[in-house]
Amino acid sequence: MYFVPVRASIDEMGYAMSRLEIDSEHCDGAKTRDDITNGQRSHESLDNWDREISMITNSKSRPHERLARVTPGKRELPVSTVKMLAGRESNYSGRGRFSAADRCHMLGRYLPVNGPWLIDQMTSRAYVSQFSADGSLFVAGFQGSHIRVYNVEKGWKVQKNILAKSLRWTVTDTSLSPDQRFLVYGSMSPIVHIVDVGSATTDSLANITGVHDGLDFSANGDEGYSFGIFSVKFSTDGRELVAGSSDDSIYVYDIEQNKLSLQISAHASDVNTVCFADESGHLIYSGSDDNLCKVWDRRCFIARGKPAGVLVGHLEGITFIDSRGDGRYFISNGKDQTIKLWDIRKMASNASCHLGLRNYEWDYRWMDYPPQARGLKHPGDQSVVTYRGHSVLRTLIRCYFSPLYSTGQKYIYTGSHDSCVYIYDLVTGDQVAVLKHHKSPVRDCSWHPDYPMLVSSSWDGDVVKWEFPMHGEATIPATKKRIWRRQFY
Repeated sequence: MYFVPVRASIDEMGYAMSRLEIDSEHCDGAKTRDDITNGQRSHESLDNWDREISMITNSKSRPHERLARVTPGKRELPVSTVKMLAGRESNYSGRGRFSAADRCHMLGRYLPVNGPWLIDQMTSRAYVSQFSADGSLFVAGFQGSHIRVYNVEKGWKVQKNILAKSLRWTVTDTSLSPDQRFLVYGSMSPIVHIVDVGSATTDSLANITGVHDGLDFSANGDEGYSFGIFSVKFSTDGRELVAGSSDDSIYVYDIEQNKLSLQISAHASDVNTVCFADESGHLIYSGSDDNLCKVWDRRCFIARGKPAGVLVGHLEGITFIDSRGDGRYFISNGKDQTIKLWDIRKMASNASCHLGLRNYEWDYRWMDYPPQARGLKHPGDQSVVTYRGHSVLRTLIRCYFSPLYSTGQKYIYTGSHDSCVYIYDLVTGDQVAVLKHHKSPVRDCSWHPDYPMLVSSSWDGDVVKWEFPMHGEATIPATKKRIWRRQFY
């Protein structure tokens, strides 16, 4: 088998996610919402978890005290861009540059809502769209077997045009290795293929102009269609893959050993989404059509085959999970038309999916969500905040935290069946932007890690980019703009 092991450190990846520390001196007690409907604030009392996520988020995007202070005891927020730049030039921090919180305070106000500009247009549905960790590459996967890797820094030139091998139904997921050398893709098959995206040739036709090695995730070695892969992700060090499947299981594949290292019978239905919780690789989050989110600790679950904990609150199946990267918080998109924010410290040792709450017949693949179900709430809901407004129908629509290093993760965003992209304020639950362009469901979208740019892809075949509006700012020529961005970051 032609395969080069993937090796990448956190430093090579270009960023490191670590457990967030709370600096109470720079935090306020901003309130969160337990339940948001049509922009109306919930007045339910807050618990410690609500206050903590508010404090953590605010601390990551609060400017230096000297800039925020107007008079003793009074703060000005947000601080204007002019004042921020003037403070940096006068070296208010003593370091001659912006702090991470300063940078997020500035960039977090410039939402990528201007546009869109067409990047590519295909004749088949787009299922996957993701920036690389450093934002230099962008990957789009389509139902018609094409996976395209674009070089963002070279005018979105197609760097690699991959024609998927042995595709069944669609490209369900892709993942770039941390060193951006390899890409894996899955479909409704237990074989995940891996491609060298760093090779010189642009076209990668399986085993003709490029080698697509097959990684067999079936425990018995059966390469048939015994189950399909819905979700596949690299670990932060690039040595492992974690996958969720249609046989209700979680799989971990050791790339260096080129073998399946772990299989867990994890849920009572399809495992639609799975990811590592942080850079350690010890914790895994999973979400399933059994309505449950589960947390798995690899240091202790192998002997028992049981999760470290279960989180309940969704009334329908979970389509996607995104980790905040701190081993504590994550969000999930659900077929009950909500996103939920979770703190794993609230998880229970076991839980029921409460299927008895449903008194209606419904299939999200071809039916609208029943109006009578929208007012229902799980009696044992353990989530911290619930976000409503978008729609989750027909396909496994994805949601994410906004980038850490440019926004302080103060927003969450999601595709939607109604052809839009929704952006919510993480703490307040406010719907702060709705991006309208597409004519079909938006299954996936991705926010550039360092710059206010968001790319959305849709079943209409369009891949488009959105950027921040330049209102009140001078137009910068492209060459100078690039230099400015490099100096800024």
